[in-house]
Amino acid sequence: MRFKFVFLLIFMSTSCFAQLPDGFVYVKDEIPNIEVELRYCTDNNFVGEPIDGYNENKAILTKEAAASLKKVQAELEKEGLSLKIYDAYRPQRAVNHFVRWVRQVDDTLKKAEFYPKVKKKNLFKAGYIASKSRHSSGSTIDLTIIDLKTGKELDMGSPYDFFGSESWVKNSNLGKVQRKNRKLLQNVMLGNGFRNYPQEWWHFTLRGEPFRNEYFDFVVE
Repeated sequence: MRFKFVFLLIFMSTSCFAQLPDGFVYVKDEIPNIEVELRYCTDNNFVGEPIDGYNENKAILTKEAAASLKKVQAELEKEGLSLKIYDAYRPQRAVNHFVRWVRQVDDTLKKAEFYPKVKKKNLFKAGYIASKSRHSSGSTIDLTIIDLKTGKELDMGSPYDFFGSESWVKNSNLGKVQRKNRKLLQNVMLGNGFRNYPQEWWHFTLRGEPFRNEYFDFVVE
């Protein structure tokens, strides 16, 4: 009887830990001092509620993407700076949640904050929401830069996930400091194997990603 009880405890303790698919890692395991604030774990996002599939504030990436990101972090730390992750791997069920939300045209709780100039029904056409996301392949990441001493985010000229031309990489209507900060982020990411998404200054995908056009759906936990 005692043997069965001990076996049950061992089974329960090992089953409490999430098992990632081969090729994926927890970013914090590879880069312990990186900042993580997964917005889709909270209601601080354009939907206004936690998103399906985000059970914990744990950033997950492919091994290759995490290795390249580690180089970025090392460069920034020399300047007293650090990366801050808003989103990394994204389950397909989260993308499905976004699609359902877009179709609920009367739900505009966060419009003033995240898409004041774009009609919700046009978010698909404008390229801000899609039925498939590169994030679900595991090598795409949304991030910014913070000051290590203060923990404050550098001013990039628009908030994360702001749907509008203000967030475009080539937006010219920026102050001197904002342009400098965006250039720093673009240069350090592109210089370490990532490519950007022109409509979102925060969005980068690893060149030569290992699971291109594969869309995973394991939960973030």
